[in-house]
Amino acid sequence: MAHAAPAGGFARTPDVFSAKVHTAARYGIPVVLGLVYGYWAAANRRDGGPVTGWNVLFGCVTAIAFIVLCIAVATFAPLLKRELHSAVKSGFAGAAVGFLYSQTGESVLRSTALGLAVAAGVFLVFFYRYYTHEDGEGNRIR
Repeated sequence: MAHAAPAGGFARTPDVFSAKVHTAARYGIPVVLGLVYGYWAAANRRDGGPVTGWNVLFGCVTAIAFIVLCIAVATFAPLLKRELHSAVKSGFAGAAVGFLYSQTGESVLRSTALGLAVAAGVFLVFFYRYYTHEDGEGNRIR
């Protein structure tokens, strides 16, 4: 038997995951991404040389900073209007990519250009997504 669509339009698909799974993913995904990011930044800085204590410390500090910022962006960005929401997430992505690229020893201008290009691309994708899936107040319409 078919269920009636809500008054707003489309029927939502059922959520197959429990609240525990969503909570674990909310913090687990940034932690895993942060560990990968920290390792990647340390490997870029090491440039094929030996692993040192300072290199490991740099990777750990970078991972912790990424995790904290990622959780902060994921927590507070949805509270903003869709333009700012997109800008915050794209700024984080652009800064993260620019920082990784700067660890390879390339110039600051190239790192900045790459970070800005990534931020612009991510902004367009997120803004389109939020613009087509939210009303003017930020309520989901699909």
